[in-house]
Amino acid sequence: MSTYQLVDPHGRPVSSTSLLKEEAAPTLTGVRALWSDPVASGLTPGKLARILRDAVEGEPAEYLALAEEMEERDLHYASVLGTRKRAVLAIEPAVNPPDGGATDDTILDAVRELVEAPEFEAMQIDVLDALGKGFSVVEILWDYGSEWRPRGYAWRDPRHFQFDRKTGRELRLREDGSIEGRALSRYSFIRHVPKLKSGQPIRGGLARLNAWAFMLKSYTLKDWAAFLEVFGMPLRVGRYGRGATPDEKRVLLRAVRDLASDAAAIIPSGMEIEFIEAKGGSGNAVFGAMADYLDAQISKGVLGQTMTTDDGSSLAQAQVHENVRYDILRADARQLAATINRDLIQPFIAFNFGPQERYPTVDLPVAEAEDIKTLSDALTKLVPLGLRVSMAEVREKIGLSEPEEDADVLTPAAKPKADDKGKPAKDAGPKDEDPDDPATARACPSCGELHATARAGEEPDELDDLLDGALDEWGADLAPVMDQLQAEFAAATSYEDLKARLDWLAGTLDVGPLARRIADLAMIARGLGDAG
Repeated sequence: MSTYQLVDPHGRPVSSTSLLKEEAAPTLTGVRALWSDPVASGLTPGKLARILRDAVEGEPAEYLALAEEMEERDLHYASVLGTRKRAVLAIEPAVNPPDGGATDDTILDAVRELVEAPEFEAMQIDVLDALGKGFSVVEILWDYGSEWRPRGYAWRDPRHFQFDRKTGRELRLREDGSIEGRALSRYSFIRHVPKLKSGQPIRGGLARLNAWAFMLKSYTLKDWAAFLEVFGMPLRVGRYGRGATPDEKRVLLRAVRDLASDAAAIIPSGMEIEFIEAKGGSGNAVFGAMADYLDAQISKGVLGQTMTTDDGSSLAQAQVHENVRYDILRADARQLAATINRDLIQPFIAFNFGPQERYPTVDLPVAEAEDIKTLSDALTKLVPLGLRVSMAEVREKIGLSEPEEDADVLTPAAKPKADDKGKPAKDAGPKDEDPDDPATARACPSCGELHATARAGEEPDELDDLLDGALDEWGADLAPVMDQLQAEFAAATSYEDLKARLDWLAGTLDVGPLARRIADLAMIARGLGDAG
């Protein structure tokens, strides 16, 4: 046991004895007993209205029991609610240092170890129970060895809690003989009250939103089953003669009844059984359409859309609806992370490392799905136009990591080299030209710099000689133009004057020698190409 005074994230003293004691464990009898009567059986509009009214007025036990039974009885509600929960669970938690301040790596490593423990994910599942019921409470079972650490997390039945009657916002533990209940210890519980709508928390759960659809669907399925029982089997009518005795009538009745279960019967001669086919099979569409409609409303209420759970009319519409799910997922993840940081991460750090000016956080980052094809098309068009893009940012968007130095990486395919007839050679590929490599570079006779010319292993050809001659005489070809430009620069008295002189000079420059030189070179190069 520790000998120092335990303090919370704000520096206030905390009783270590209370941390080590379970507070909200269920009891065999009383208000925290686990056993209760079912609520969904025989649910009527009047009963449902009373249950919802009692929940708002401070007696939510039946409403919370109904919310639990809805997940067990309605396959569609269980599916969409489970989808919303599992979407958050699929996010990999990230431990981030606090903004605007440095944190000891020891603290960050301890938080990462806490988050990576197997029981942490199970705790998230229990905390997300708040989506359906409006709130959830998970008790932290603290233990002390070399450090304060949860040995586990215990989900507590929400029926064992209530909101205070004055504000309807403070969660309290129910106790026998107390109408107000008992205040919860500050750092023994993870209390998640998601903000799904404005108003009292008990009215914000998805179960309340879907309760009426659940009840109407229950009626629909019962009526549909009765309809199938009546119209799905032909009516059997037994006919007997005027002089039939009571014993003969009983034999005929037993035969008609046996046909329903055994599909076989015997009757005396002179009696007959007639099968009358029932009409009205189109009633299936009425009940089926009602059930589908209610399922669609539940999907909208839980996921905000229907395209990813029911039949969608187009891929484009499904993608729009998927974006709605992304917004809901991001909100759920942000609220869950805020609860975990407040009720678990900050106390864990304070108990073991003392109060901090700023605390590290556990985030649940939701990566927005990128359209890689659209991104690739945009980069292909914009980068050649001069758009500068960070390679690290592009890798992050498409989900690729930075390659290691010795890793095999993909490279652009080699462009085939043309043969004598101008067709791409099968086994030829371009070799890199390096101006610093003497094998592929030579010094310009005019400027003295290295320029890549013939490729490695190749002898200079006629075109290389033609280029050499042009570079030797470029100064003489440009001399008339340069003389005129230098004269105007020397004569200009201001920037505006120079602009006016250059505009006038644009149409009078002596480019004749340069134009003739370029035309001669182009003609010679064309002739060399035609001659092979």
